[in-house]
Amino acid sequence: MNTTNLFLENRLRSMNKKLIFRLDWLSIFLYIALVIFGMINIYSTRLSESDIAVWDLGSPVGKQLWIFVFCLIILPAILYIKSNFFEHLSYVFYGLSLLSLIGLFIFGQTISGATSWYLIGGFSLQPSEFAKITTALVVASNLSSLQTDIKKKLHLAKVLFLISLPMALTILQPDAGSALVFLGIFFVLIREGLDLRYLYLFMGLLLIFILTLVFDPFLISISGLFLIFFFYLFVKRIAPKTKKLSFLISFGICILFSFSVNFIFTSVFEQRHRDRFNIILGLETDTRGIGYNINQSKIAIGSGGFYGKGFLNGTQTKGDFVPEQDTDYIFSTIGEEWGFIGSTLLVILFTLFILRILYRAEKHTATYSRVFSYAFASYIFIHFFVNVGMTLGLVPTVGIPLPFVSNGGSSLLAFSFMLFIYLNFDANRLNT
Repeated sequence: MNTTNLFLENRLRSMNKKLIFRLDWLSIFLYIALVIFGMINIYSTRLSESDIAVWDLGSPVGKQLWIFVFCLIILPAILYIKSNFFEHLSYVFYGLSLLSLIGLFIFGQTISGATSWYLIGGFSLQPSEFAKITTALVVASNLSSLQTDIKKKLHLAKVLFLISLPMALTILQPDAGSALVFLGIFFVLIREGLDLRYLYLFMGLLLIFILTLVFDPFLISISGLFLIFFFYLFVKRIAPKTKKLSFLISFGICILFSFSVNFIFTSVFEQRHRDRFNIILGLETDTRGIGYNINQSKIAIGSGGFYGKGFLNGTQTKGDFVPEQDTDYIFSTIGEEWGFIGSTLLVILFTLFILRILYRAEKHTATYSRVFSYAFASYIFIHFFVNVGMTLGLVPTVGIPLPFVSNGGSSLLAFSFMLFIYLNFDANRLNT
């Protein structure tokens, strides 16, 4: 039997396996473990309020539990949908998500200063969470087209436009945290062949933004000139054909951006965001006002020590010192009650989850399913990195939940749907 026939026979044998044997059970196990661990900590943060009935839909942990049960019920339905269904309707789903974001400005409810939710029968629904799914689907559809080449500027501009629409609508709510997550798709673009110079430019602008808030823009410009000059000399040695024009353009962009940072910071960012940046950068000290949450979060995590104080024994948690402790700051509860060991275990679980998705994504022969899987992993990484970073005081507080762990029905539903679509693509990758 020749190699081709053997390959086809193995392929047919794999396709004939029952769906249950083709599923990525490790990802499913990690998903269930994270959700259950999240509900345990949500229960702990709310226990001081009253006797909480775990099955009560009116309690935070009860609502989270029933949403989880609902997700498990619809899991088989999503798994048995033909994979090309999502690709064929990508633009339809994307259009509906844009309409739902626009509708917020008419029918949305303002909570904590952001008009980001619909209130439906006592439940709140955040459409930006589901817009992440549809944006990943439509970008995957666009990149999988035979006519699309991400290295061509016109094609890249189209993809960036698709990303920027939901991102802009989310910023206008205003919800800078949720908008930030859409940038995770840039990791996907890099995997699909985006010129790394765009990444270097983005990182350079981010660094300039931070440095300009601390130092004078003129000083940053002079420093940038020397850095770009030496970088050019280095690149010229290993790539003699490198053009001076590209470096001059990059320098010009950096200079203009540097002198516009103060305008962006004062005109685009809200006061609460400016205060949080100033605290993180050490420009202000405020442990009782805007910096209260971060300070109390660090106290809670630090008090947990190596082993933690034990489940339901966290004094900071029981005293309700950390606001939003079951949502944005749930990692502070984990650090206090489960200590360094529990926190490290959680980090390991998320790392395994992300690496597992990326590993399976590389096995896809279809660009569409690979791109979506990478987008899913990127979303998880951005959420995880920013959420844990802000509870440790390393990044500004922007209101991003910890996936699968934080209390929040929209977040759990959206990430569960993304996981189920990923599982569908992974289980049927030989059929695509």
